[in-house]
Amino acid sequence: MKFTWFHLMPYRWLPADFRQRYHSVWVDLPNGIYDPERGHDLYNEYLDQLEYAEQCGFDAIAVNEHHQNAYGMMPSPNIMAATLARRTSKAMLLVLGNSIVCYNPPTRIAEEFAMLDVISGGRLIAGFPVGTSMDINYCAGQNPATVRDKYREGHELIMKSWHTREPFAFNGKYTKLRYVNLWPRPIQQPNPPVWIPGLGSIETWDFCAEHDYNYSCLSFSGYKKGEALLKGYWDRRAALGVDDNPHSAAFFQQVCISESDSLCEKEWWPHVDYFFNNCLHLYPGTSEAPGYRTAASLRAGVVAQVGNTSANHGKNKTWKELVDGGYIIAGGPDSVRQQIEELIKKLRVGHVLLGCQIGSSPAELVSRATLLAGTQILPKLRHIFSDFEDRWWPKPLAAARRAVPGHYAGAAK
Repeated sequence: MKFTWFHLMPYRWLPADFRQRYHSVWVDLPNGIYDPERGHDLYNEYLDQLEYAEQCGFDAIAVNEHHQNAYGMMPSPNIMAATLARRTSKAMLLVLGNSIVCYNPPTRIAEEFAMLDVISGGRLIAGFPVGTSMDINYCAGQNPATVRDKYREGHELIMKSWHTREPFAFNGKYTKLRYVNLWPRPIQQPNPPVWIPGLGSIETWDFCAEHDYNYSCLSFSGYKKGEALLKGYWDRRAALGVDDNPHSAAFFQQVCISESDSLCEKEWWPHVDYFFNNCLHLYPGTSEAPGYRTAASLRAGVVAQVGNTSANHGKNKTWKELVDGGYIIAGGPDSVRQQIEELIKKLRVGHVLLGCQIGSSPAELVSRATLLAGTQILPKLRHIFSDFEDRWWPKPLAAARRAVPGHYAGAAK
């Protein structure tokens, strides 16, 4: 088993009457609400938390891409990953964006991911999401009817640019380039491992199976509701004749960890309430553009995990309802370990992405949860699925071959 510390980077100071005054946390929330000075502190606090997760023994640290959004303040996850590449040395760097259709030309993604892989010594995991409808259709103006076609072409160009050793021309439907000649190219050959975030689309399952990529299910409804979605993924792989290696799947789960079960609700409830009732406050009119999800996914009854407001996402639920429903995993170390083990075995996933920071939770609480997870929970779960090869994990340079940040400072003295 591998465990990743995943950060959403929400804004902590939405007004108390936020849901009454504004119809959504995404797309058109006035940026006058945002305080850049507070944001300065918050970004640095969040980066400290990611770095601390490495110290506590997490296998990877993760960031993602969202736009015009108060629950995920990372329009450029590559900037976040670049800062982490210099301040960490052991944890892998999982970047679960870039949304390919938003980059023109897509070789920009190939270049920046290659830079991250080289700077980090081969620790990059490259995420290629299609992107939520809010991000790609309403914030970036992409036509939902052509998104998947454009995505496939962009993916083809990125992979060819990583694999080809001579300049070449690319004459696609959406991108035409006389010269494609990637500098630098990644350390990991032929390319960094690729993970595809899934929010509820049967085509994403097929794409992962076709290219042998990891399917990363990002759900705010939790592992109990995610069981049906992962069953669909495993059934689809079986139908396509692809192996059932559990490391080909990942699942994101929000967790609240305290020293004891009795203390957990008291410490975490205000921040959980803030997350589910403010950070996931979405407007149906921008949540899913017509044509964003295909007819095949709609016929299959796959429910989108982000953007589908009918899924509720835990809004207006009590602490007990959220815990009993699996929206959050909560309690002391023993309780949380048991629930994560249940998640792993029921969903059959070899990678778990843990959201140890939720909503407005303060730094001290998050640090304690991270330490408890890294020292008392994860070591007892790593043996699960150890008999399967994880071919979706980076192969970085040996530690002795990696540059040490600061080593060259003052070298001329």
